[in-house]
Amino acid sequence: MDETSFKQSSQNNRRIAKNTLMLYFRMILSMLVTLYTSRVVLNVLGVEDFGIYNVVGGVVTMFGFFNGAMASATQRFLSYEIGRNNFGQLKKTFNVAQIIHVCIGLLIFILAETIGLWFVNNYLNIPTGRMEAARWIYHFAVLSFLVSIIQVPYNAVIIARERMDVYAYVSILEVSLKLLIVFMLKWIVFDKLKLYGILIFVVTCIIASIYRIYCRKNFNETAFEIVKEKSLYRTLVSYSGWNLFGNIAAVAKGQGITIILNIFFGTIVNAAQGVSNQVNGAVQSFVFNFQTAVNPQIIKSYAADNKEYMTNLIIQSAKFSFYLLFILALPIILEIDIILRLWLKTIPEYTALFTVLILINALIESMSGSLMTAVQATGKIRAYQLVVGTLLILILPVSYLFFKLDYPPDSTFVVCIFISIIALIVRLYFIRRYIPEFHISRFLGEILLKNIPIVAFFIALPMAFRVQMSTGWLRLVLVFISSVISCATVIYLIGLNRVERKYMKRCAQKIFSVFKLR
Repeated sequence: MDETSFKQSSQNNRRIAKNTLMLYFRMILSMLVTLYTSRVVLNVLGVEDFGIYNVVGGVVTMFGFFNGAMASATQRFLSYEIGRNNFGQLKKTFNVAQIIHVCIGLLIFILAETIGLWFVNNYLNIPTGRMEAARWIYHFAVLSFLVSIIQVPYNAVIIARERMDVYAYVSILEVSLKLLIVFMLKWIVFDKLKLYGILIFVVTCIIASIYRIYCRKNFNETAFEIVKEKSLYRTLVSYSGWNLFGNIAAVAKGQGITIILNIFFGTIVNAAQGVSNQVNGAVQSFVFNFQTAVNPQIIKSYAADNKEYMTNLIIQSAKFSFYLLFILALPIILEIDIILRLWLKTIPEYTALFTVLILINALIESMSGSLMTAVQATGKIRAYQLVVGTLLILILPVSYLFFKLDYPPDSTFVVCIFISIIALIVRLYFIRRYIPEFHISRFLGEILLKNIPIVAFFIALPMAFRVQMSTGWLRLVLVFISSVISCATVIYLIGLNRVERKYMKRCAQKIFSVFKLR
């Protein structure tokens, strides 16, 4: 690597570090408020209405496979054009994406208010007397989702431009508004479930407006213009077409499971899944923030034909994503019962088991994030989406079969774990196929093989406290502290190579200086 490339790589690493720190600030604030608000919302709404909100929201989100496909394409193409320093094409790409997202929003609105509403009325397992409230929350969930769809290109350009500090600042307002919602649920005398849907819609509109105003003032490419190049529309739509299959699979895995659980077990189990997803979302936000900071650099390095740097980013992102998640997931898994008792007044049945299984699945998937981004960067996604998407879709029929055979509701998450392991292997194959510079043996050696002794060392000390002490505050605190200390120590000594340890030392020394970089 020549001196210019080395300086550019160093600058990119510092930018990733700065953006990661800004996203962590956003995440910590959001996580604290989310955990508090979800506790209060569960108590105010009650287990039944909380379950209704989750399953009805799941029906709306099912239509998001259209939007998810275009969101991935928009993010990829914007980052790619920035990597090529092609501003003219960047502006065209943004406006084409904006027009397509408006069309997608209108299509989803029509489908949701016809097919979706029919499904809610005829197939969801909603308790007698709450169907009107369920319809009410459904309509406002559709409107909130519509606003989010139209907003996608603006969020994508902020990420592509790596302005992660914007998310941190806007999140202060967002979590403040969500906190205000909690108090309004207590103060206002009205059907709590209906009121919750209205207030969430209002917050969604406010936040979307702020992001849009910021983008219009700071990024010239967001100035609206009609693009008449049909080839560009075809390129984005064609790319999204294959992404569409992958997003249908992701929806089947996520919201599809919610609906199947509702059909077989009712809203109480949906409430347990909703709480488990809150815990998983809070923990996974650590990994998501890190990957959000890294992903644009993976795409840009591919566009700049810097495959060596790209390969390093893929492996390091997978490695650190697993470490970050495991440090938090381990003590939660070990002490889930007492955590739920301290956090919630009412604990839906299956919540603890669901949470543990979902976190195990998240640990496996954490190693796949950078692999998925790398495939997206190449643009060769047809075969990848067909194979991986088919694997994910299999979760639904297999889960349905298990439920028909009277297996318990947690069996669907066990199926997810096994499918995620197979999907990781398949993703490695496609990365090697599309990026010859990437070596599977290096990935296996630096991540999977190293993780085995690391996990063993991780578990030893906190497990000793768990076995020797009775359940209580003291054991919980000791398990958390010992987990963090043992994890940090073992990761530094075993998980990192010499170059990474040296880099971590520099980051620690310059942690304040990174904020000076723009």
